[in-house]
Amino acid sequence: MQTLSLTGTNGVSDIHIETGLLGRAAAAMLDVFSPSRAHIVTDSTVAPLYLEALERQFSFPVSHTVIPAGEEYKRLATVETVYHDMLAAGMTRKDLVIALGGGVVGDITGFAAATFLRGLALCQIPTTLLAQVDSSVGGKTGVDLAEGKNLVGAFYQPRLVLIDPAVLVTLPDATFADGMAEVVKYGYIANKGILDLVALPDYKARIGDIIYECVKIKRDVVAIDEHDTGLRMILNFGHTIGHAAEKLGHYTDLTHGRAVAIGMVAAMRLSALLGNQDLTAPLTKLLQHIGLPTALTYDREAIYTALLSDKKKFGATVNFILVREAGRAEITPIDAETLHEYILKL
Repeated sequence: MQTLSLTGTNGVSDIHIETGLLGRAAAAMLDVFSPSRAHIVTDSTVAPLYLEALERQFSFPVSHTVIPAGEEYKRLATVETVYHDMLAAGMTRKDLVIALGGGVVGDITGFAAATFLRGLALCQIPTTLLAQVDSSVGGKTGVDLAEGKNLVGAFYQPRLVLIDPAVLVTLPDATFADGMAEVVKYGYIANKGILDLVALPDYKARIGDIIYECVKIKRDVVAIDEHDTGLRMILNFGHTIGHAAEKLGHYTDLTHGRAVAIGMVAAMRLSALLGNQDLTAPLTKLLQHIGLPTALTYDREAIYTALLSDKKKFGATVNFILVREAGRAEITPIDAETLHEYILKL
């Protein structure tokens, strides 16, 4: 087992990575928590695969909420459903909330745990590659509004994250590729060695090593900037334009990973327009090797309008993450009017 620890404002998060870990998840949780009951939140895709097997591991009462799968359900109404289910189950402040699923489940469950009874203990069990390498670690929780992604939420660290690479065998190829977009992000912002692993013909055979390297970067960045006011913003490489594209597609046309892939290529082109070395070609080649899209097909004026509602806008500037060389990224504030001119050229 590989273990990493992250100290946050609401305690220490232990992150365990091990093949087969889901089969003894309850034992791992009971080494950390002492609840009287637990409530599992999962979705309609994951529930048939893992919910019953996880529930059987506990010797005390376990309830659950199964939400519909999909980004379009990452809304306050879904969180309210979780609240009502936890109330009906008799959950108290000493009990445990478990997120079993991908990024949407993790974000919704984390927000529910942070706000129900003003905070319950949380364990994240990510079942997609995207959630394993990124969203389950670091304590960002929340939901979308019609105006944009993740505009309502909280920073709330899980006390425990259990990552089992074995569950990835059940993922469709497209869903696996979605997570690889975040892997490529980590390679470009902090560790070129990750890109070398991904470029291998059999990179999937090295997925355990890839997950560990990505989580280590996330842990190190969040430890310095838990609340996303400085260094943590480098984790948004590809997300500014990516989130705008997701919004224009009504959160159904593009998955998050595909949007991030498109957003990274656009950010590379923007960086080149600003006079930096053009790294678009190697990034595009790597994303195509994985099976991810690279073309920004939405109207550029609409992209600009959509990104103005993003959290990364501060006053009259937008913080863009620009990669100067593979493995090194910088936070670059760009004046909104100047950005407008460059977006139209992408």
